[in-house]
Amino acid sequence: MEEKTTDDLSQELMSKDDIDSYIKENRFYFSDRSIPKLLNTLYDKKDISKAALARKAGMSEVYLHQVFSGRRKPSRDKLLCLCVGLGATLDETQRLLRQAALAEIYPKNKRDAIIGFGITHHMELSEINDKLFAENEKTLF
Repeated sequence: MEEKTTDDLSQELMSKDDIDSYIKENRFYFSDRSIPKLLNTLYDKKDISKAALARKAGMSEVYLHQVFSGRRKPSRDKLLCLCVGLGATLDETQRLLRQAALAEIYPKNKRDAIIGFGITHHMELSEINDKLFAENEKTLF
């Protein structure tokens, strides 16, 4: 089976007359990894306890465990807080956002540029929030 790019799939989707045939023909390309699985995979690579992660991500341990177990779906900002707490790379963060069907970090947006810079430079969440506040942008929490 030949690998299709996102652009290939997008063009095919727009040219189809019915969605059912598109779904049937491309079912192998649909993402099937859940947010909890991706978070746990990322977490397993890091040397941090869940209690420490909750503190670094600015959330309660209860909420963190609910997200990791799949009982709660994090908002975009909560997912970004988790990425900052985990010390995720920008690529890892973008992948999690895509998997959650949330907007990726967009560098033409000032708020996103600040967040992306903070993630890339491994800034603490409080530093990112301080910069967001100083620029009159919504903080992450």
